[in-house]
Amino acid sequence: MVEVRKRPEGYVLPVLVAPGASRDALCGQHDGRVKVALTSPPEKGKANRALCRLLAKELGIKRSQVRILSGHTSRQKEVLVERVPPGTLDEIIA
Repeated sequence: MVEVRKRPEGYVLPVLVAPGASRDALCGQHDGRVKVALTSPPEKGKANRALCRLLAKELGIKRSQVRILSGHTSRQKEVLVERVPPGTLDEIIA
């Protein structure tokens, strides 16, 4: 089960990134995190930018409403999602 934490500015979503995949996609859950496959390589922040773009697209929000809080150089990240209805996050997690 993915544990989304509420903060004053939005929700913190734990994410596990799998870079170098054949397509960008949400791949379910793994070890308490949302697993995300990305085609971008993990160099010079490309995978981080792709992660934020994909989450914004899937949540129907602006790219500026998604930012990485921790794990910039790790596969395990904490992502802040601002101004999104809680039900939308439940759909992504499921």
